[in-house]
Amino acid sequence: MKRVLITGAAGFLGSHLCDRFIAEGYRVVGMDNLITGDLKNIEHLFPLERFEFYHHDVSRFIHVPGELDYILHFASPASPIDYLKIPIQTLKVGSLGIHNCLGLARVKKSRLMIASTSEVYGDPTVHPQSETYWGNVNPVGPRGVYDEAKRFQEAMTMAYHTYHGLETRIVRIFNTYGPRMRLNDGRVLPAFIGQALRGEDLTVFGDGSQTRSFCYVDDLVEGIYRLLLSDYSGPVNIGNPDEITILQFAEEIIRLTGTTQKIVFKPLPTDDPKQRQPDIALARRLLGWEPAVHRSEGLKITYDYFRSLTPDELNKIEHKNFVDYVR
Repeated sequence: MKRVLITGAAGFLGSHLCDRFIAEGYRVVGMDNLITGDLKNIEHLFPLERFEFYHHDVSRFIHVPGELDYILHFASPASPIDYLKIPIQTLKVGSLGIHNCLGLARVKKSRLMIASTSEVYGDPTVHPQSETYWGNVNPVGPRGVYDEAKRFQEAMTMAYHTYHGLETRIVRIFNTYGPRMRLNDGRVLPAFIGQALRGEDLTVFGDGSQTRSFCYVDDLVEGIYRLLLSDYSGPVNIGNPDEITILQFAEEIIRLTGTTQKIVFKPLPTDDPKQRQPDIALARRLLGWEPAVHRSEGLKITYDYFRSLTPDELNKIEHKNFVDYVR
């Protein structure tokens, strides 16, 4: 029975990956420092003999006894609110964290996959974005801590692949949504649905003409799983190429939720990407993968999840204590 370590296991994507690998018959080791993750995302796995959990910060030395076939490094703040609050921790998990994971992979002779992001393309001047595009990133802007952490993580991973012959995989993740996302984390979908459910106006930044492409989490996990088991070591975009403007998306959320609230406009944040659409030709050719869940279907599932939250959860504002992590 193969064994996999998933860092960031209590987060949105990490918890869905734990579910997938358990379903595929793996032994799963989850690791998370819970700075942005939540144990409720994986508490259903605790009774299972094939699941174990380490409450640990991957930016520190990692020790996991026993064999590991795969390591998936998905630990990182991923929302603007998070990485603006904890910029140093964001940089550390993308530098010290990946270094520790790579070292562990060498010792265990594991295949390692990193979760990179479409943010490596910055505010792109090429549209749609393919893996051959090098990006347009401001390294000293407010988003630079996240963008550069991911770009360094890719470079470090490729260095270990080239110099040490380590088996590595790089997935560039585009906007993803689904159950277990956190409300009030600054990402557009939970922000819109949360505002609608609380009876607040929906906030659109800029004039709403900027675009995003939303991929349902089950589709993303399928692409990640196929890439991990492939023989390809270069970066691969995994996302949904169905592009939509933020204003159109807000109107979709209004129709979905039936809210009577209006759309209000606020200034566009610094370095906010104007266009975001993945070119998935490589994933189609290499993995035989493309999204299967239509946005209308995925949004309904996600809305039903948020609607199931208690009033306290719905109105909760993130008050995590970040002080201990900013060193």
